[in-house]
Amino acid sequence: MDEASVLENVIRNIKYLQERVETLEEQARKPVVHIKKSQLVVDDVGSSSSELQSTPSIEARVCDKHVLLRMNCEKRKGVLVKILGEIEKLNLNVVNTNVVPFGSSSLDITITADVSNLFEQFTI
Repeated sequence: MDEASVLENVIRNIKYLQERVETLEEQARKPVVHIKKSQLVVDDVGSSSSELQSTPSIEARVCDKHVLLRMNCEKRKGVLVKILGEIEKLNLNVVNTNVVPFGSSSLDITITADVSNLFEQFTI
């Protein structure tokens, strides 16, 4: 290859990398949704104790046709099945799930889902 061809390839690669950096910076600027709630649960009538029970903290990130959900919730039997069921009701396809116990009473759940079906519903 002569010097002109090498220089042309270098310029083409630099332009590609600049465009890629702009795309990644744009994706990084997309907002992250944080949802955190807590509620007071009072025992049945006749019981004087009450406890503060927190609902899951949820973080959602969207990139192209994928969504990343991170949740920290109370460890309960069947909680993952319920979460996955709710995600499917939203027409999201679960790609990957990771569940890690956090302490003795909570779970750290990470779910990657594909939103392609959601976009297909609204196309004409």
